[in-house]
Amino acid sequence: MLQEVMQFFSRHTLLSFIWIALLVAVIVLTFKGLFSKTKNISRTEAISLINKENAVCVDIRSRDEFRKGHIIDSINLTPSEIKSNNIAELEKYKSQPVIVVSPSGIEGAKPAESLIKLGFEKVFILKDGLSGWSGENLPLAKGKK
Repeated sequence: MLQEVMQFFSRHTLLSFIWIALLVAVIVLTFKGLFSKTKNISRTEAISLINKENAVCVDIRSRDEFRKGHIIDSINLTPSEIKSNNIAELEKYKSQPVIVVSPSGIEGAKPAESLIKLGFEKVFILKDGLSGWSGENLPLAKGKK
C-alpha cells in the first residue's frame, strides 16, 4: 500500500502537492472558524438582534456605495477606519451586538476581528452581506443616514 502511494506521488507530483495544499487549507480554515470570536449570522438572526437587542450595523462599504442603499440606521465605517481606530461614532455601542455588513459577507472578517481587538463584546458578520439582504427585498435607506 505504501509503495503504491509513493509511486503515485512520484508520477503525479504536482497533483499530489495540490491535494496536500487543499487539505492543509481546509484544516486551517476549519480551526480558524472554530476559534474565531466572530460569528456569521443569517438575515433572520440579524433582524432579531436589531429588533430585540438594539444591534448596530456597521457597513464597511465605500461612502458612495453606502449612499446608494444601506440597512436602516447603519454606521458607515471603512475597514481602514476601523483598523486605525477611527471609530468615535461607534464607541457607545461596545456592549451591544455589532453586525458587520459588507458587499457579499466575505469582506467582513478582518474588520470584525479588529472590532473585537478594540473591545467590542459581541461582533457578528452578516452572511451574504448587503447583496443577500437586498436580494430578499429587505428595507434599505438611501443617503447619509
